[in-house]
Amino acid sequence: MMASVIDVKNEKRKAHFQKTHPVKSHGHSPGFIKKRKWVADKSKVFEGSVREGQGFAFRRKQKVQYEYKKLLRKERKLESQREVQYSESYPDHLKHLYLAEEEALQKEAKERKKKLIPEQTLPEDEGSVVDPSTVNISASDSFSDRTPPEESKRNSLNPKKFKKKTSYQKTKEEYEMIQAKRAKKRAEAEKNKQQREEALRIYRQKKIQTYQILRKKTKKGQPNLNLQMDYLLQKIQDNVKDSK
Repeated sequence: MMASVIDVKNEKRKAHFQKTHPVKSHGHSPGFIKKRKWVADKSKVFEGSVREGQGFAFRRKQKVQYEYKKLLRKERKLESQREVQYSESYPDHLKHLYLAEEEALQKEAKERKKKLIPEQTLPEDEGSVVDPSTVNISASDSFSDRTPPEESKRNSLNPKKFKKKTSYQKTKEEYEMIQAKRAKKRAEAEKNKQQREEALRIYRQKKIQTYQILRKKTKKGQPNLNLQMDYLLQKIQDNVKDSK
């Protein structure tokens, strides 16, 4: 019984709402009802209540989180602007990857070294007597079959120079190159700025000197034409000198 009464009331309210809020049909069906935009209750001082679930506390928590994250972003920005002094210590979460890569490169370097520098075979019988004639022959052969200077230089070079670089070292070098370029650009910009300021200072000084000459007047308060003519003559002479 109660349910039927509530249904009747709801239908009456719906019919009354449709009458009092007519909606133009822009290509919609006749029974289409446009949803009204939600408008906040202006009488409420803050969001939420005991009945609505303390919404104001949630908003306050969100605001605190936002401010905290904003501070973190500012700190990160300041840290990135500072010059990072790279060291050979790897990040903890990527240390195992860099170490594994370094070990693989060391193995490759050892194999390459074995190929470049063949092992010198020593004589089996060290105590055996060596014939002097063979010594002379071997000496002459050694002079004739001397290794070229390029090979000897390559063998004498430190094998560490031929060692491949890890991705960490490559990124380090790239970062240093970028920092050097930026420093160079900053120095050039500073130099150009100083030159502009110096040129502007000289220009203003000349303008003030010209103004001091041309502003002078006679005892009667008229412009001093003699000084003006002298100034123009001096200017013409300077232009002639510059053109030569």
